[in-house]
Amino acid sequence: MKSSIGRKLAMALSALFLLIFLLQHLTINMLSVLSPEMFNETSHFMGTNPVVQFALQPVLIFGVIFHFVMGFVLEFQNRAARGVTYAMYAGSANSSWMSRNMIWSGLAILGFIGLHFYDFWIPEMDYKYFGTNPMIETRYYEELRHKFVDIWRVALYAVSFIFLGLHLSHGFASAFQSVGLRDKAYSPLLIKIGHAYSLIVPLGFIFIALYHYLTQSH
Repeated sequence: MKSSIGRKLAMALSALFLLIFLLQHLTINMLSVLSPEMFNETSHFMGTNPVVQFALQPVLIFGVIFHFVMGFVLEFQNRAARGVTYAMYAGSANSSWMSRNMIWSGLAILGFIGLHFYDFWIPEMDYKYFGTNPMIETRYYEELRHKFVDIWRVALYAVSFIFLGLHLSHGFASAFQSVGLRDKAYSPLLIKIGHAYSLIVPLGFIFIALYHYLTQSH
């Protein structure tokens, strides 16, 4: 962790962990489109299972915080290195636009996470630990739909997921490269998988938001 390589490796491992979480999160949320009953059952299980709540959830929160903090640290270090070491540094010639602007897409995603916590995680903590509302096992589906009544919130979610897609378009391949998977034999395949992932996952979340907005009376 004291070296630049160590920090990049730690950043990549946290990114891979979050990539897995995004797939799991998308899968569960897609159940709200396919089967409200299954969505309620799965959400209730995830929300009450002790292993998920007291082991996996703290790891997830730590992973998110660590990923963003390490991202900011590496960005500041890279900017300092460009100013001191590379007098003739030309960003557009040496790297893609997205790789040079990961900090901005990261900040947009961080803002969205704050909204998402406000919409779902804070009410969940209220249900569990403060008891100001009754704990109803079938509430999850209606709560999800209620968040997408207003078009401005749907638009905000959609824009946030577009930023997520941009972030993933560079971050996916970069994470695998940082852990040593740079072999020419499978690097092209990883790039293709990364492009597919950075397109399918954000579009999946946008579809869910639009579906719940369009299937409600306004």
